[in-house]
Amino acid sequence: MSEKNVTILTSEKIKQILARISHEILEKHRSTDSLVLVGIYTRGVYLAERLAGTIGQIAGAKVLVGKLDITFYRDDIGGMPGQPVVKSTDIPFDINEKDIVIVDDVLFTGRTIRAAMDALMDFGRPRRIMLAVLIDRGHRELPIRADIVGKNLPTMHGESVRVHLKEVDGGDEVLIEKPE
Repeated sequence: MSEKNVTILTSEKIKQILARISHEILEKHRSTDSLVLVGIYTRGVYLAERLAGTIGQIAGAKVLVGKLDITFYRDDIGGMPGQPVVKSTDIPFDINEKDIVIVDDVLFTGRTIRAAMDALMDFGRPRRIMLAVLIDRGHRELPIRADIVGKNLPTMHGESVRVHLKEVDGGDEVLIEKPE
């Protein structure tokens, strides 16, 4: 009999992965002048803020962070139980001609990222959009891939990947929840 929850990443490992992702973002962008990070609610926002802090320390420059709610851009909004929880999109800067890195916790089917790109286009025309995710669990339904991946985590369809962050959940860890 196997455990229902299996810890995949600890707090220390998440910290190491975010440091590596920060360096990869800087390697892919020669300058921070036009670089902005946009986190997808909920955990993508906190990951983006952490990455911006680390990038700022490494590069000695402030990196702007936006917060993106994709609720009304989802293609499954009509099939969701109950009322959707709408958060406030906060992108307090012009995205035209910016190099945007969308940040999210888990890349799964690709539908969330498609919705995020649709939402961003309502704010302007970025020069380039890249995607950085903490976990890529596979099972894509759309031709979307991450440019920067913290950890590839092949999963079975019945499993769930849970990212816990201290800002929301009181601690940092990544778990796989096995089906019963």
